[in-house]
Amino acid sequence: MSDQQPAPYPARTPGAPQAYVAPQAPAVSAGYRRWANILVWVAAVIAALVVVGFVASFVLLAQADAGGGSGALGYLAIFIWFGIVAAIPVLLAVGIPGLVMKLRVRRQAQAFDGGAGARP
Repeated sequence: MSDQQPAPYPARTPGAPQAYVAPQAPAVSAGYRRWANILVWVAAVIAALVVVGFVASFVLLAQADAGGGSGALGYLAIFIWFGIVAAIPVLLAVGIPGLVMKLRVRRQAQAFDGGAGARP
């Protein structure tokens, strides 16, 4: 056996350490703010295209119902509906993260300015 003993443990003091501070979220970078804006704008463009496609499909259905040998317009309206159904998951996949990012940017700006709401 060795003659060396491990060093004794330091005395523990009750309570929190003297240098304790609450953890803070890292600052939001300019690139993060830029991507938040890009995602929100892409979601807005997709939503606008969905609304335009929805209205256009009803116009095409009305023209196909009017007769005159334009039955293909009804099929075009159905294909537009398929496009709308395919665009909705993309809209959600882009819009939800964009809104969460914008909320984080806004919360960070309010914490930085003490509630004034301006950018850091």
